[in-house]
Amino acid sequence: MIVGPALAGNANADANIARVAVTVPARLHLGFVDLNGELGRRFGSLGIAIDTPRTRLSLGRGERPRTEGADAARAQGYLDALIERFGLDRRLALRIEESIPAHVGLGSGTQLALATGAAVARLCGLDLDARAIAGLLDRGARSSIGIATFEQGGVVLDGGRGDNDEPPPVLSRLPFPEHWRVLLIFDHGRQGLHGPEEAAAFRRLPPFPAAQAAHLCRLVLMVALPGLAEAELDRFGGAIAELQRAIGDYFEPVQGARYMSRSVAEVLAWLEAEGIVGIGQSSWGPTGFGLIGSEAAAAALLAAARRRWPVDSGLSFSISRGRNRGADIEVTPAGH
Repeated sequence: MIVGPALAGNANADANIARVAVTVPARLHLGFVDLNGELGRRFGSLGIAIDTPRTRLSLGRGERPRTEGADAARAQGYLDALIERFGLDRRLALRIEESIPAHVGLGSGTQLALATGAAVARLCGLDLDARAIAGLLDRGARSSIGIATFEQGGVVLDGGRGDNDEPPPVLSRLPFPEHWRVLLIFDHGRQGLHGPEEAAAFRRLPPFPAAQAAHLCRLVLMVALPGLAEAELDRFGGAIAELQRAIGDYFEPVQGARYMSRSVAEVLAWLEAEGIVGIGQSSWGPTGFGLIGSEAAAAALLAAARRRWPVDSGLSFSISRGRNRGADIEVTPAGH
């Protein structure tokens, strides 16, 4: 088995490859820095790659087409689009072994699309990088966070959507400190806005105040990113919490409150009372997060949260690390 970084060398793919496995990280979308757009670019996203949950799939050649596993229908759509675009042999066997939960704010659709595209590119010898795959499969319309975390992981800031249809440029990528942890909060009874509902939500919202957008840009550039670079969790987390409050309150008319899930909001308030500065909701939620300074502190909070909100509450919790590398691609040569 040959293991390499995401899409490295796919232009010279071995024609005798038997199978390709791709593992991709979830991501947290921490918020938009400029929803006003008067300067010619809109959105501008800040996000973090996390090591769990993840999507893992494998692709090989078979006697007949076959797609199986979690999220198989959505993966089949991506696979069909690539087969049609490049005139590929349909006798491909795709298996999704693990899947990031869909429509909970963790970037499942983009990561599944990129993983499928990367597997097809490596197996079939197509010269496609992550941005090209995203363009072919209609991902990255507002944000490049999922593309950038697929490519290199870390904490990523993109420059927002301009006049063309290209995914936004990546402006900054910094590593997530190795000793920090992320406490994830899942509400299994809710989903975030997605698809046509998401597009309609943006159309319903009023113009975002220019002065507030200017402040958020300054907050991210002059507080959040320096705090991250110097591993100052209170500064980074405090800036993220302020960004979350501003964006959550702006979206309140379409999601009902600052946070999509009332139960997740209760946990976030508890975390804040426990002294956790960096809290929020990823994308449209309902998944919430708390940024924790160490493994021991995260483990203690995890245990306490599970006592306060047991399984029958509809909530669950997990601890994730930041992921400072992109997708893993494993190649199995024919005959192995």
